[in-house]
Amino acid sequence: MTARAFLVRGLLVGLLAGFATFLVAHEVGEPHVETAIALEEASSAGDRAADAGHSHDEGTEVSRPDQRTWGLLTGSVAVGVAVGGIVALVAASVVGRIGRMSPGRSTALVSLIGFVSVALVPFLKYPATPPAVGSGDTIGDRTSYFFGFVLISVAFAAFSSLLAIRLIDDIGTYAAVLAGVGVYVVAVVVAGQLMPTVNEVGDFPADVLWYFRRASLITLATLWAVIGVGLTGLVGRLHRREADVVQRRALAATL
Repeated sequence: MTARAFLVRGLLVGLLAGFATFLVAHEVGEPHVETAIALEEASSAGDRAADAGHSHDEGTEVSRPDQRTWGLLTGSVAVGVAVGGIVALVAASVVGRIGRMSPGRSTALVSLIGFVSVALVPFLKYPATPPAVGSGDTIGDRTSYFFGFVLISVAFAAFSSLLAIRLIDDIGTYAAVLAGVGVYVVAVVVAGQLMPTVNEVGDFPADVLWYFRRASLITLATLWAVIGVGLTGLVGRLHRREADVVQRRALAATL
């Protein structure tokens, strides 16, 4: 049960998650991206030259067919491998430190906390927007807000998890988990209220925006679900194999 063993399995699962994410994004998300681009082009046909932040034909370095195929695949695989590796290393670092949880269960817990703190909660504050939404002049600020909130969410998730682990022996598992979750929820709610609000939807069709954001959340969930389920299964299998080896050695020592 070494960090290297976890990392190798995390990278492998991340690779598979990248391919799965690509398929979901291509089939579920890309149609809504195409709809958003069509709406944008129809509404800005007269002044597209002034809207350099969202041009999709002249001056575009990568064509849309390449963006929605090889570009999307490359990005999905890269993100999947990176996230899989990070989750595996974090899972390896907490083995044996979360109560009496087995390595497989602690890996599942790490994956769940990662999805909530890295993907779900930041999405609720700063949801994904299609190409036609948002001004090109504010893209830097919006990106900073998003990643800043991700850092806050991850930091408080780690703090709340450590707090719950410390309190388990004193107040029991149930109360400790409630305390940790409560601290995290209060922290991200306060942070969400204090951080700037982004509202640049304008007159963009609400149904198209909803379908796009729903597809984005489904894509994120696919990435984390494949990593969580796959890595949990591989780590659990590794643990059972190592436990069998230890038992055989212990039995052999008694003969």
